[in-house]
Amino acid sequence: MASCNNMNQEEITKSEPTPLQKHVMFFDIDNNGIIYPWETYQGFRKIGSNIFLSIFASIFINFGLSRKTRPGKGPSLLFPIEVKNIKFAKHTSDSGVYDSEGRFVQEKFEEIFNKHARSNGNALTAQELDDMLKANKQPKDSKGHVAALSEWKILYFLCKDKDGLLKKDIVRGVYDGSLFEQMAKEQQAKKKK
Repeated sequence: MASCNNMNQEEITKSEPTPLQKHVMFFDIDNNGIIYPWETYQGFRKIGSNIFLSIFASIFINFGLSRKTRPGKGPSLLFPIEVKNIKFAKHTSDSGVYDSEGRFVQEKFEEIFNKHARSNGNALTAQELDDMLKANKQPKDSKGHVAALSEWKILYFLCKDKDGLLKKDIVRGVYDGSLFEQMAKEQQAKKKK
């Protein structure tokens, strides 16, 4: 007789997505576990990105992550990203807030603000964000640094407040996967006005 205590990690992961999987699931428009560039584009448009940023993001993200999330499979000209394997796309020179399995690491999240949020403990300025990216950059790691730089600069561009601050709760929403849904709802409400 099998008990709940004997469930393996794969069974647990299938029932409850990791925070990293939740982070990308918003872009899986048809909920089939695969994110194609046109879905990335649609997701960026839903959160209020302009056409140019949405096109750039869909090409950059899908081209950069597709192969990594499809271990053992040949390249695909459709550049699909497999949500279940998104942990394999974790890059270097990042904040470490996601561990190697895609789980959220609270201590690393707090460290972002404890180390870098000097003017306001609950937000990052543009300069503080740049300082964090510089501090996280690993030697001879252009790819990882470009990935981190792109992610954070897009987030800052889309989510800074009127004072130029990227608030802690916004950053937390990116990591737990809730921010994109919230942004999409806000964009829908704006369109209805």
